[in-house]
Amino acid sequence: MKTEIRAFNFEVRAEQNEEHGHFLTGQPIVYNERTNLDWYDEIIDDGALAETDLRDVRFLVNHNTDMIPLARSRNNNKNSTMQMEIKDDGMHIRVNLDTENNSDAKNLYSAVKRGDVSQCSFGFEIVSEETDFRDDGSIHWTITEARVHEVSVCTFPA
Repeated sequence: MKTEIRAFNFEVRAEQNEEHGHFLTGQPIVYNERTNLDWYDEIIDDGALAETDLRDVRFLVNHNTDMIPLARSRNNNKNSTMQMEIKDDGMHIRVNLDTENNSDAKNLYSAVKRGDVSQCSFGFEIVSEETDFRDDGSIHWTITEARVHEVSVCTFPA
């Protein structure tokens, strides 16, 4: 299957507390919001992640798989450095960053805190979709099931 990348203009926030240290929160996947991708429109259906395997999802910057992930969710358990929560409006994340030992994490935290980096994105495979070819020549896709591989913060989202 082909890996797809989508981005949304949802804010990523830099936060800090005693329990999690420096962390980011955001929403990389939004349900039922139309996204215009030039020659077609797309919606992620609110059931698209119901059966998704979230056992191993990485947290990246700009979808760069050549760099070391800054966090990872393994079985989405409490010991994972990225926590994902599927809610009625989409996927929400909390990413614990090791700003003390990882300079990339420290730089990212700073950039998000300043507002220089502010948007989320995700990489996924389409498992199933519905296609609507419209009379005006446009195409509308509704993704009904997706397999998520990675979540990213992006400088220039799609």
